Amino acid sequence: ETIGTGMKSVGEVMGIGRTFEEAYQKAIRMLDLDFEGATAEKIFGGNENAAETITKYLYTPTPRRMFALALAMRHGISVSQIAAITGIDPWFLQRIQHIVDIEQALQNDGQLPAARLWALKQVGISDKRIGELVGKSGLEIRALRKTLGVTPSVFQIDTLAAEFPSETNYLYMTYNGQHHDVARLGDEGVVILGSGPYRIGSSVEFDWTSVSTVEALKKYGKRAIVINCNPETVSTDYDTSDRLYFEELTFERIADICEFEAPHGVIVSVGGQTPNNRAKALQRYGMRLLGTDAAHIDQAEDRSKFSKLLDTLGIRQPEWKSLVQRDELNRFAQRVGYPVLVRPSYVLSGNAMRVCYTPEELEQYTQEAAAVSPEYPVTVSKFLKKVKEIELDAVAQRGEVKAFIISEHIENAGVHSGDATIVLPPQTLNSETQHNIEAAGRAIAQALEITGPFNIQFLAKDNQVFVIEVNLRASRTFPFISKVTGVNFIELFVDALFREDISPVQVPRPAFTAVKAPQFSFSRLSGADPILRVEMSSTGEVACFGEDLEEAYLKAMLATGGKIPRKGIFVSLGGEEKKVKFLESARLLDTLGIPLYATEKTCAFLRDNGIEATMLYKIHEQKYPNVLTYFSEQRIDLAINIVDGHIKKEVDDDYAMRRFAVDHNIPLFTKIKQARLFVQALVEKDLVTLPVKAWNEYT
Repeated sequence: ETIGTGMKSVGEVMGIGRTFEEAYQKAIRMLDLDFEGATAEKIFGGNENAAETITKYLYTPTPRRMFALALAMRHGISVSQIAAITGIDPWFLQRIQHIVDIEQALQNDGQLPAARLWALKQVGISDKRIGELVGKSGLEIRALRKTLGVTPSVFQIDTLAAEFPSETNYLYMTYNGQHHDVARLGDEGVVILGSGPYRIGSSVEFDWTSVSTVEALKKYGKRAIVINCNPETVSTDYDTSDRLYFEELTFERIADICEFEAPHGVIVSVGGQTPNNRAKALQRYGMRLLGTDAAHIDQAEDRSKFSKLLDTLGIRQPEWKSLVQRDELNRFAQRVGYPVLVRPSYVLSGNAMRVCYTPEELEQYTQEAAAVSPEYPVTVSKFLKKVKEIELDAVAQRGEVKAFIISEHIENAGVHSGDATIVLPPQTLNSETQHNIEAAGRAIAQALEITGPFNIQFLAKDNQVFVIEVNLRASRTFPFISKVTGVNFIELFVDALFREDISPVQVPRPAFTAVKAPQFSFSRLSGADPILRVEMSSTGEVACFGEDLEEAYLKAMLATGGKIPRKGIFVSLGGEEKKVKFLESARLLDTLGIPLYATEKTCAFLRDNGIEATMLYKIHEQKYPNVLTYFSEQRIDLAINIVDGHIKKEVDDDYAMRRFAVDHNIPLFTKIKQARLFVQALVEKDLVTLPVKAWNEYT
């Protein structure tokens, strides 16, 4: 976690206020980490006493240090001492001390007259945080504020340095003002909730869906009011929408803006998971949601409710249970058989999911993860091995599917959908499987009365399909499928909102092949294991087109930083099954005339099958020729490390080989299907004959 001269972040936010305190606390909430501001302590997990926390995080720069500042101040460490320890300018520390002091004063007397509320809000303290300090809910504080007339003002961002009057649609809210710079739009306005900061799980895909929504609204005479806080996006360009609020995507701020603007409605389904999570609270508060009802969104998001719906519809799903006791977890896993997929409701470290292959791994995981309790139940399900993962993306109107497309993951299930390599059109799905997927999608859309975009993830084996997840929002594949098919699914969604009855669209099957591949940043994350798991790791993506799968896949690998191997190829395959599955690919590699290197057992297997290979010792063996030496000497320019079915988190030799490959900028494959497809593409294609065409030449 240590922050230094090497960049590690994958996104950013921009908080705007009339004071440092106001902007600073806004920015913290914009990170969407469920922290209410500068004084948040949840990040420390409650497992360390204050002295240990202060010592650990004040002296070492990490993402937690900004919260350790306030913690230290609450425990009597002075601004000058903190400045000496951290090197942070005292001016900033004095502003944070001001926040700490005003919170402590409230905690001491609990009084909330109008003047106190103004003072609290002017330093950026949220309703929820005020409520925490006085034992009330955020909604109770909101009601009190409004009764006392403590409400924010809408200000334009001055783009002219106060030299001339600024007439922009670039807005923010502040409690350090007594007037509004603009008038409400009223019914002609439609609020679009953006995606917030780029991070693992939410990236530029949702900016594309937001901007596409803005464009589509124009033909219906509606004016787009975008709420977002990410300065990197097109949606936060001031000339993209009719009004841009550079603001938090919290319930409090969305409600503030909606109460001021009195819009026609709010769109929560194009900004990813964060806006989707606000649907229930916003509708309960009286906001009009455009699209699927919040109750149906909740039915899809709540695992128990959704499972019952699937049972009612007769749609298969992997067996699962929501559990609150560790012994219940163990009994369920023994009954359904290992491996099992465990998904805690809340895990501080962010490791949201894990596949456990043995009782020992399950026990270790439940000890490492957040406490399993009624407050934090976990969902555990049977993990199906050697099955395909498939996605259905669609748009529906009042429960009727108007357009859909099916895409296929190249990797088997077990890789997060955001890290998967996705191919369109599907290459290995027969018509029966595709028919079953379509039928399940239509049944779910009708049952949930969907109006808008949605995505369903399926597992498939022997023509049987299992639903693993549904998202009643645009998925991260929407830009990809729209650009491949030429059908803008977001534009169709807006049509579904404002037209009484839209006609079904027959989405054309592409005459070419398109591949969406993930982009990883493992080289910047020192020590991270560069292997694909059920937790998402990628920070971006590419899409490439080709006449066939091999051409599109090879282009995608090159686009994400891969290289055509020329010097040597390293292969390490765990387990007999993996070796047998890779045998034909190894024979193809042998025909390229590039030296093959392998670890001891893999090398013996290759030689036994007539494939010449040079044996390299593993790193821990400390003998020559050694894997590490060959990596560091750049004698290898492709590494294939396929391990046994499950990987432990602790450091082992396979981890070390993967890590050294990344550290030496050597392309790495860790999944058998990926590696086999890349080898096939290497043999069939070359850079000399690889065609380069414009997008419109394909579509």
